[in-house]
Formats: sequence, structure tokens, C-alpha cells
Amino acid sequence: MDSFYNKRKIFNDPIYGFVSLPYEIIFDLIEHPFFQRLRRIKQLGLTNLVYPGALHTRFHHAMGAMHLMGQAIEEIRSKGHDITEGEAKAVTIAILLHDIGHGPFSHALEHSIVNNVTHEDISQLFMNRLNDEFKGELTLAIKIFQNKYHKKFLHQLVSSQLDMDRLDYLKRDSFFTGVSEGVISSDRIIKMLNVANDQLAVEAKGIYSIEKFLIARRLMYWQVYLHKTVLSAENLLVNILKRAKELAQKKVDLFCTPALKIFLYKQYSKKDFKNDPKLLDAFAILDDYDIMTSIKVWTTHTDPVLSMLCTQLVNRRLLKVEMQNLPFKEAKILQIKNEVKKRYKVNDKDVNYFVFAGTVANDAYRGDKIGINILFKDGSTADVAKASDQLNIDVLAKTVKKHYLCYPK
Repeated sequence: MDSFYNKRKIFNDPIYGFVSLPYEIIFDLIEHPFFQRLRRIKQLGLTNLVYPGALHTRFHHAMGAMHLMGQAIEEIRSKGHDITEGEAKAVTIAILLHDIGHGPFSHALEHSIVNNVTHEDISQLFMNRLNDEFKGELTLAIKIFQNKYHKKFLHQLVSSQLDMDRLDYLKRDSFFTGVSEGVISSDRIIKMLNVANDQLAVEAKGIYSIEKFLIARRLMYWQVYLHKTVLSAENLLVNILKRAKELAQKKVDLFCTPALKIFLYKQYSKKDFKNDPKLLDAFAILDDYDIMTSIKVWTTHTDPVLSMLCTQLVNRRLLKVEMQNLPFKEAKILQIKNEVKKRYKVNDKDVNYFVFAGTVANDAYRGDKIGINILFKDGSTADVAKASDQLNIDVLAKTVKKHYLCYPK
């Protein structure tokens, strides 16, 4: 009993106030080096180059999502639905560990360091390893995480279009960026949660909170996650890592932290991670500091392309970004490339590191996935896009694509 109370720590969260740890194993998982690594990985990558306050970490977010899960479990139980203590513990573990596989600057890393290995793949490997260390105590949590458990609503609390992950990150990212359009009423939404036909549902009187949630999500994507200057910074980082990887393949000597060197000088696949446990251990010590330390040193590298790219990022001399609804004309892109080739004295291949086009998509609500169910008093349910009468959620359900072009100022 004493050991249990010693592990029922309380922490002060800037969003929710004092939060307590509900289970002894939660404390043990948080203390594990795999989870502590999340303190060294920023939640929003390079977004702080636009919003200086966006320095919160994936550790913050995981703890917040865990807290919301506790509230959701309590609410659903209060409405007569059975969630056993074992299921409650398992779904809390699942949400706590849902982001454990994120690497530094997650999406940049997925595109340039490892070979089509997603953070979901790594999360699964971490959870399997932890399950071995904790003698099978994570077995049910993994089942719920993989959507292999018969109570489907438990998985939907972890991963769906209205999960505790989204409820926390919208509120948290809004707070730390100062973008008030992302503020949502997570308390109200959780109070309206229910279960119908083994699916997570929201009681009809909560529909306006859901509309606000979907609008906030769309606005946060355009103002924060897909902000054009953030896109510029992230693409610059992707190109830095691609160039470093290209040089490493040619056996060019690059300063690297030991953890980064492992992944820079060799190409690893999902199969390699499964077959070689040491790779996961190496990934477990890779964080934002490895990447930024190396980039700072590379500003003086003899390769002019790598040096120039790194200097631009370190000194925040980001590429100019144009964004529009239609694709950019090839003639315009070619003209800019020719100007940059002359100015930077780079060849036809290397100019693509400095001038490039791409597309981004914003889909606040995906009608083709498991939707958000609205539960009416007569027990019937309807998708929020059909149930909504105030605002046309169908419009929010349409994916909006925009085209961008990056080039030096």
C-alpha cells in the first residue's frame, strides 16, 4: 500500500491545474527512459520560429491526454456503461504511450532519416518492449491501441476523430502558441460523451461544442500546423537531413552525435527494427538535441549546399513561401531556379534543395472514416455532418488543398 501511495504523484499542468497519476504502473512507465525521452522532443517541431511560445514537449501532451482519459472513463461509467478496472488501466496506458514512437522533428525524420518507418510503427515496437519488461502488464493496452479489443469505443477514446489526443493537443497548442481560435471546451465535450452500439458518441445537446471543435481544428491547421512560414522551416529541415544523408551515403565525413550517426550512415527499414533490438535502443536516445547540435556544426561544413541550408535554419533566414489554390506554373518555377543557380552557383540537381513546390491538405473532419456520432434522446444516432443544423459540417468535411512554392528571398 505504501509503495502505491508513493507513486500517486501530483503534477501541475498549465492547462488543467493539478493532475494526479491514477495507477502505480503509470508512474513506472513515466519514469522509464523511453518515456522520459519525450521531454526532449518538442510537440510542434519548428513552430516556435513563428510562435515563440510553442516550446512545449510531447511529454506535456502525453500527460495531458492521460488526464483527459481519466475524465472520459469516469463520465462514461457514470452513464451506466461497464468499464472494468483492468480496461480503465489499459486504456490509460494506451493514451499515455500513444506518441512514444515520435522521433525528433517527427515528420522530417520520417521523410529523410529512416526508410518509411512511421512513428506509429516505432510506438508499437516501444510498447512491445515495455510489455516484456513489465511482464505482460501492457497486453490489454496494446490490444486496445491496435483496435483488436472487442469494446471498440475504448480504442476510439485513444484514436478517432474525437479522441483524447486531439482534445489535448488542440487546447495545449492553442495555449502555447497564443492562437485563441484553437480554444475548445474539452470539459464540455467530455461531459457529453456516451456510448451507443459500442461506438463512442456525443449526446445531442453537445453538438455545438463539436461544431466548435471541428472549426477550431480547421483554423489551427491553417494558422499553426500548416502556417506557410512553418512549412518553410520544416521543408528546410527535411532538405538538410536529405543532404546530410546523401553525403553520408558517399562516405563524406560529417559530425554527428552517436545516435544520429547510426541512422545517417545506413538505411534502415521496419524489418530491420524488428530484427535488431539494438536499433530501437539507438532510436530511444535520439532527440531534438541530436539534430540541432549537428546542424549547428554543419553550418561550417565544406559542402556549400549543406552549409548554406544549415546557416539559413540556425539564423532563421527561411525561404520565402508563396501559397495559392492552383499549382504553380512550371515556367515560373524554372525562372526562379535559373536565378538561384546563378546567385548560389549550384547545379541543376542541387538547386532543388533551395527551390521546390508542394501541396498541403487540410481536412478537419473525414466523413469517409469512423465519424463522430451524435446520440439523440430516443437512442438513435447520426453522423455529426448530417445532425448539425447550425453550420454546414459538410463544408468542413471537404479536404482543402493548397499549393506552395519555396525559394530564397
